[in-house]
Amino acid sequence: MNTRMNRSKINIGTYCLQSYARSEAHIRDLRECGIDFVIGMQSTDTATLDLMAQYGVGCVANGVLPGWWGGNGERAGQLSKINPMESYEAGAANFKDHPAIWGIDIGDEPSALDFPYYGRVYSKVNAMFPNQFTYLNLYPNYASVSKNNSSETVNQLGTPTYAEHIEEYCKNVPADYLCYDFYVYNCTVPKMYDNLRIVADACRNTGRSMWIVLQVNSYQPEVFVSENELRFQAYTAMAFGAEVITWACWTAGWWSNQVLDNKGEKTEQYDKLKTVNTEIHALSEMYMKYRRTQTHFVGFAGTPWLDGMPLTSKEEADTGVFRLVHAADGAPVVVGEMVGRNDSAKKALFIAAADDPYDEHPQDRTVTFTVDPERTVTAYSGKGRVPVVRDADGVCAVALSPCGGVLITAD
Repeated sequence: MNTRMNRSKINIGTYCLQSYARSEAHIRDLRECGIDFVIGMQSTDTATLDLMAQYGVGCVANGVLPGWWGGNGERAGQLSKINPMESYEAGAANFKDHPAIWGIDIGDEPSALDFPYYGRVYSKVNAMFPNQFTYLNLYPNYASVSKNNSSETVNQLGTPTYAEHIEEYCKNVPADYLCYDFYVYNCTVPKMYDNLRIVADACRNTGRSMWIVLQVNSYQPEVFVSENELRFQAYTAMAFGAEVITWACWTAGWWSNQVLDNKGEKTEQYDKLKTVNTEIHALSEMYMKYRRTQTHFVGFAGTPWLDGMPLTSKEEADTGVFRLVHAADGAPVVVGEMVGRNDSAKKALFIAAADDPYDEHPQDRTVTFTVDPERTVTAYSGKGRVPVVRDADGVCAVALSPCGGVLITAD
């Protein structure tokens, strides 16, 4: 993938930059909030693109090529008829490049019935746009599934199960990433975990990176997503290996309580998001030295957070290097097991607090574990190095903040 996005670090994106939020001050605010790129810009708005390039903000451009949204599934399997290959070629012929354009949007939430054609489209678009990545986002697991058979078209996923939907994507679309959206505060925590498991395992098994779209906005106007709820979403995704995190929405797009209101003024979400994005970027350099291999649910017994999903809780996690990993008080934690990208002898954990996903009773925790004494253990949070306390028996203890995440390395 030839791209202007620096994928050696975690990239943070956002959806929707309406025309009322495109002044120089607005673009500077984007950058200061820790936003690396915007999805949904027009490639013809060169004035805004110039400002974005000036401040180091990229975009995924829509309107360059024929659009597509899966919607309720009524058009499933019709992509090749509605958007023939010649229409993509025509769009590419009229495209004028700009350094702020990092990606080209080719669709959102398609049915698996269109994946074979999307595979051809993806390859064609990659060839036609050598400076950009090709962007395609998938449904979450709460989209509807096929009720009858593979020819059923009035459905969203186009497959009997979500796992098969992801499998068909990986089989047909030659992307080196997999992106999907999941809005946990409009769904449930257990479904979020199962969706993460399915996508993260597919990414690991096929050598893809995981990109995810999370929510900073909310469906109900009277409810604002809290700072800790932003942390919970981001750090849980990182425990499953997420490398690109996109927040919906910056300006009006869907739902309520965006980062900016309809006059382009900051809402309370701006400072919350800036704080969490700053933490994510602070972790990025060390986090990206590792890749996720598997994720463990520790201490979830007796909680509702795995209910109805094919997920199993452990009392402790044992990775071979990190042993007896658990919260000291038995609270649930999500433990992402990681290895060095360039040196498999290097091991790490990314641990996300999982006891309070709705930010109802924030409480500091302590995670304990053992490692062999010859290994050097270092811990990092989004606020810097975290002390590692090792007692006489070799048990290590690391603090974990409410809804927080901590990266622990053992070299």
